[in-house]
Amino acid sequence: MEKKRKEMEKAKSGLRLAMEELCLCSSGDEKEEQVQVKAQEQPRSSTMDLLSVSKQLLHVLDEIGPTLLVLRQDIQQNIQDLHETDSSKYASLTAIVTEEVEQGTVKKTKSCTRAIIWLSRSISFSKCLLERLLKAPELSLSEIVEEAYAKTLKPWHGWISSAAYKVAVKLLPEREVLIALLMGNCQDFEDLTEDAKMLAYAVQPMLEEIDAISVKHNLDKLKSS
Repeated sequence: MEKKRKEMEKAKSGLRLAMEELCLCSSGDEKEEQVQVKAQEQPRSSTMDLLSVSKQLLHVLDEIGPTLLVLRQDIQQNIQDLHETDSSKYASLTAIVTEEVEQGTVKKTKSCTRAIIWLSRSISFSKCLLERLLKAPELSLSEIVEEAYAKTLKPWHGWISSAAYKVAVKLLPEREVLIALLMGNCQDFEDLTEDAKMLAYAVQPMLEEIDAISVKHNLDKLKSS
């Protein structure tokens, strides 16, 4: 029984795992409307929600290979380390940002606030990429990535990050290869499409919260190098 459970877990797609991390889809058979309601019932995302979903969604990028790793910054550890020092105090993203604003450290390179903003942008990129991948079969993966990048990351990338992206995008696989990897061993295209839809609803409250925090503290235009 345990062996079978592990095999089933291994076969799950990264999208299904991301939903389960958010505790919005435990069995994979919930209707889209149910997920929508549950997402709306969570007006404030926890720090652990962000860490969990970003970890799983960034695995989606990993499926493409090392080519898009330049789009994500290994910054989750900053937030995780802070959260572990006092999980109650730093349970909400607002608490973390507010403290750093008061300390005047919010714009430092290794601040947790910068990490929160960039993880949010990476999640937005993954969300946009998945939506176009499943809704625009006429587009190549490179075209889809370019669209997602232009909408979510390009405005905030400096010349170093932009140059790294241009190199990475040349090494993308065919879209069929990525879709096969994302589906896992026990899914078909319809399952993958449904997972992507539900996940989009699940992460939206989190993205809106981070956007509101960023605007409140005038951090929504924060750029990288």
